[in-house]
Amino acid sequence: CTLDSEVALRVGGDFFFDPQPGDSPVNLVLIAGGVGINPLFSILLHIADLHGYQEGKGNRHKLGTAKLYYSAKNTSELLFKKNILDLMKAFPGKITCCFHVTQQLSQICKELQPHITGK
Repeated sequence: CTLDSEVALRVGGDFFFDPQPGDSPVNLVLIAGGVGINPLFSILLHIADLHGYQEGKGNRHKLGTAKLYYSAKNTSELLFKKNILDLMKAFPGKITCCFHVTQQLSQICKELQPHITGK
């Protein structure tokens, strides 16, 4: 976002991302902590499916980018981290993630290091 950008915020409850063909593209910022990643991971998978379909068959969906901010106590509590890294590799620049750990005591693996903030 930039200064004066319009944003919509949704916390808890029933939420989903279901763009329709012909909708204007939107950029998503998804924020999760701990097990709160579950519904947002489903949204990321849906976005990846739409990107894959778009690239493969000329889909009419216009998609923006998706950026996930995901926090946990340590990297072992980051659920779906390997799957998220795979999505970022499959759709570079379209799906990105920044992991934040708050109480990591051990060394962070090299694959995660570029995407980790915090201790």
